[in-house]
Amino acid sequence: MKSPLPLLLLLVLAAGCSRHEQTPTLQSALPPVRVRLAPVVVEQVPLITDATGTVRPVHRAVLAAKVMGAIAELPVTLGRRVAADEMLVKISSEDAAARVTQARAQLNATRRDLARETELLAKGASTAETVRNLQDRFTGNEALLREAEIQLGFTEIRAPFEGVVSRKWVNAGDLAAPGQPLLEVEGAGGFEVEAGIPESLAGALTPAATLVCDVPGGRFSGVLREVSPAADAATRTIQVKLAVPAGAAVRSGQFVRIQIPGSLVRVVLVPAEAVSPRGQMERVFVAGDGNRAVLRLVKTGGARDSRIEILSGLNVGERVVIAPPATLHEGQLLEVQP
Repeated sequence: MKSPLPLLLLLVLAAGCSRHEQTPTLQSALPPVRVRLAPVVVEQVPLITDATGTVRPVHRAVLAAKVMGAIAELPVTLGRRVAADEMLVKISSEDAAARVTQARAQLNATRRDLARETELLAKGASTAETVRNLQDRFTGNEALLREAEIQLGFTEIRAPFEGVVSRKWVNAGDLAAPGQPLLEVEGAGGFEVEAGIPESLAGALTPAATLVCDVPGGRFSGVLREVSPAADAATRTIQVKLAVPAGAAVRSGQFVRIQIPGSLVRVVLVPAEAVSPRGQMERVFVAGDGNRAVLRLVKTGGARDSRIEILSGLNVGERVVIAPPATLHEGQLLEVQP
């Protein structure tokens, strides 16, 4: 007698299939979603190479000592705004003041001697040679007094322009030496970007060219203002300066990434809003057969204004969902907006 087991298995499988066909799928149970679509296109665009730079103030100065002495006064602090010609550092000036007093006394003595001998010469009681010697001595003492006054002036270091104290290397009581940096002042007249551009790309740059600059939290267009005629032998780069537009949200010393356009290449592009990050992955919804959503994992490249380059995961001509809602699921019906 044959076992009834095969027949029983067939009946169970048939019943299971019947129940599956009668249960609606999750995708068909979800309501349609109104979305906008955009085609995946391929275009010839410049190959973008990134270069790094730094935001600097247009006007900045490192103030150093010209004479040796203890710092007697240092009335400024980091971040303080200073006016043009405001006294920032005062170096002990006893020696310089004494030299001014000595030079002035010598000049006054020579002036009296010259006046006396000139009067005696008119009476025939002196010689012209004596008067000429005193005139030369008077001229030399005048120069010594000017030199002493200039040295005394070096004991007060003043702001070269209106700005902000950005760096401070010394404190009151420290010993200042000639050439030693004391303070750095940054002007309030705007910012610029200093960068080193690879020499292979610098040849295509022209003055007044506009380059896209990315900073943490923002982007602006910098105008190329200066290009060095010589390359740095160590880094093989050309130093350039770009003007930062007024109102750009930047600060001194900030890191900048500059986009340098090169030769044309073919790239696949979609609107940047179509790409949704999910953890370490990037995904895009595509309108598939019957206008149902199909989830694709993609690999992206650089940004191109409001679009982004797709390196893999999409085919030219497919339609992607722009700004897909968080509730969109794969297989859900798409209601396309015009």
